Amino acid sequence: MSPEAPSPRILVIGTGDTKCEELQFMASVITEADGQPIMVDVSVLGDPPYSPDYSKHDIARAAATTIEAIAESGDENSAMAAMAKGAAALTRRLYEDGLVDGVIVLGGSMGTDLALDVAAVLPLGVPKFVVSTIAYSHLIPPERIAPDLMMILWAGGLYGLNSICRSVLSQACGAVVGAAKHGTRPDRERPLVGMTSLGSSCLKYMKYLRPELERRGYDLAVFHATGMGGRAYEAIASKGDFAAVFDFCIQEVSNHHYSSVVTSGSDRLENAGRAGIPQIVAPGAVDMVDLQAWQALPEIFADRPYHAHNRLIGSVTTSPEGRREVARLIGQKLGQAGAKVAFLLPTEGLQEWDKPDEPLHDPDGLAAFLDEMRRAVPPSVTFQEVDAHINSPSFSAAALAIFDSWVAEGIIPEGRP
Repeated sequence: MSPEAPSPRILVIGTGDTKCEELQFMASVITEADGQPIMVDVSVLGDPPYSPDYSKHDIARAAATTIEAIAESGDENSAMAAMAKGAAALTRRLYEDGLVDGVIVLGGSMGTDLALDVAAVLPLGVPKFVVSTIAYSHLIPPERIAPDLMMILWAGGLYGLNSICRSVLSQACGAVVGAAKHGTRPDRERPLVGMTSLGSSCLKYMKYLRPELERRGYDLAVFHATGMGGRAYEAIASKGDFAAVFDFCIQEVSNHHYSSVVTSGSDRLENAGRAGIPQIVAPGAVDMVDLQAWQALPEIFADRPYHAHNRLIGSVTTSPEGRREVARLIGQKLGQAGAKVAFLLPTEGLQEWDKPDEPLHDPDGLAAFLDEMRRAVPPSVTFQEVDAHINSPSFSAAALAIFDSWVAEGIIPEGRP
């Protein structure tokens, strides 16, 4: 929270013409929690029965238009998109001026669409809460979810206040005020290194690399690459917040290619390169696709080796030709990078369950992937084969040697012990 603020200032965003009762109730809860509600109206046609701090006319001006032009745009989709543009621009300006400590948005599918744009303009660590009728739905594309976005289902509250609605809204308002009061924002005392992985039962290199990187004066953030973790990694990378990355679990590229719901979006393995961040990349777990363990396997995978990790998620191996397809896709993505990239190819295996006597052991599939990957890596990428399994200490040592050489060359900033 801003040091000069006596209590956290929370933007409360919604359509005041249709949700006035709910929004005013939220404002009262925030006030009781020792917060300062700042009411932002994103209505298009009507007006709220209260005077918002920022009206629909302010929102339209922030979008470089008028509310009349928005109302006459022809359909509700384009109108709300314009209001989303204005709400995001206003939120960004207020934050940059030091006038906002958190934001909460209330809405159905249209309000949620707007909320995602608003949350995206605020940096990591600024509390952002969405009360939505489609919370956690697959309607929400992972590319649009801010890394620290909080959501709660607006259960039973689509039309008017009731006991269920009050319970949900009060929890949400208490959460955003509490986060603004007590949340700790990321510091930048040490250069931040991003890393992707799965749990240590599958991938283990972070156990070797973390202590070495911390000893060198770096802060290491390891992202669980099961869809949303990879999305958070990509979102932070897109803002250029990493000094370097060890993107060693790119399984989400395979997941997205095979239309799994365990996806980080179509731009997985692209944002660090676009932002000019040095990347050391390896194909950890890219030989398998994650699926819901509580559903029947898709027919395409019916005869493939399968491992149920728990009651939520299971992994199935892809065919040799499928692995060749993914290798070519990886090569295309690496070729788009605008900064230094090294690709490490561990020749003895890509995850713990592909070892001999493990459920996903498939030497023919591994051979096909290695063969295609050698051809797919573009000339602009430093390519190195490592005659080891990805979970071997020798693989981590090879990665660390590249990292150290890039620090010595000034490609990666020096750590601060």
